[in-house]
Amino acid sequence: MDLSPIKPARRTENIEYAVRDIVLVAQEAAKAGKELLFLNIGDPIQYDFDTPRHLIEATYQAMLERRTGYSASEGVDEAIEAIRQEARAKGFEPADIFITSGASEAIDFALTALVNEGENVLLPFPGYPLYTAIVAKLGAEARPYYLDEEKAWQPDIDDIVRKIDEKTRAIVIINPNNPTGALYPRETLEQIVEIAREHNLVIMSDEIYDKLVFDGREHVSIASLARELPVVTFNGLSKCYLAPGFRIGWGMVSGEWDLIRDYIEAIHKLARARLSASHPKQYAIPPALQGEQDHIAEVVSRLERRRDLTVEMLNDIPGISCVPPEGAFYAFPRINLDISDRDFVCDLIRETGVVVVHGSGFGQRPGTAHFRVVFLPPEEVLEKAYARIREFMKRYLR
Repeated sequence: MDLSPIKPARRTENIEYAVRDIVLVAQEAAKAGKELLFLNIGDPIQYDFDTPRHLIEATYQAMLERRTGYSASEGVDEAIEAIRQEARAKGFEPADIFITSGASEAIDFALTALVNEGENVLLPFPGYPLYTAIVAKLGAEARPYYLDEEKAWQPDIDDIVRKIDEKTRAIVIINPNNPTGALYPRETLEQIVEIAREHNLVIMSDEIYDKLVFDGREHVSIASLARELPVVTFNGLSKCYLAPGFRIGWGMVSGEWDLIRDYIEAIHKLARARLSASHPKQYAIPPALQGEQDHIAEVVSRLERRRDLTVEMLNDIPGISCVPPEGAFYAFPRINLDISDRDFVCDLIRETGVVVVHGSGFGQRPGTAHFRVVFLPPEEVLEKAYARIREFMKRYLR
């Protein structure tokens, strides 16, 4: 009997992850002899940043103390208490905290426990593609609301309202935003709170970059503005604490208990089914949140310089314009040409070795073209990359 090819599940058909997918094109360029300059991966450790020593020591000490078995499914008590204190400092009281394998798993749990097939979730476009992938996996609709490039990439409130119907379950915000670097002011967040209250929506707030905020601006947690509403706030060690490989994140559910207790139990069912996040690495959470914070000011200072260089050099290239980011370590420049952004990026990689990600991988308004750059690399690498983009654009415009 002849064997038949295995057919993958239909739920995987619409799952894409542009950040990783573009690596295949980069590998082709490397084989062709191009020197690659990577401006595509938001991993500080791939550049000139180091994980704070006290996080590493706490993890090592936990391993020496034989804390290498399974932990409680929701996480270890010391870590949960440190996260709770951090939330209180942000102005809200979590009803529940669950520790996960990166913030990505927390996002997966929160969406999976909430959304049924045929329902929809409002997602920011541009936004992190993981959300689109998870919603597609669930057989639900990823319904985009657009960020306004003319208003520093702030959410288009009118567009949010237009997109809501009886099957809408949640609205996601990413603050600061990946890929635009936009930071949402209190007034914008208050408008989103009122929309969620009126339409009985769960707010999911991705705040993984909350301490990487520029020019003395303030980050506001939306849960602090809606203490009675169901809000799930995501965070972790990957970005602000420079430990992406630890794969430690968490979700915090806040709101009136009677509104969220069944939802919390659904999340815990998922957490129990996968046993636990990495046990010893959870012990890095208390020293991260409660220990020395000196590295954050240094990281922000370096990122501000690299942000300024990025905006100046990109805006000086004919055919490209770039809104200044206010947080995180991404910029989302616009290609002011009637072209496919994916074709543009693939050509850029093959011809120059500068690896960026096409804007359509994050979502964008129809009729526009963008690409995402990561400005984590040292200044000399950024200068070299942007100079190559300038020369590439000269040929492209011709």
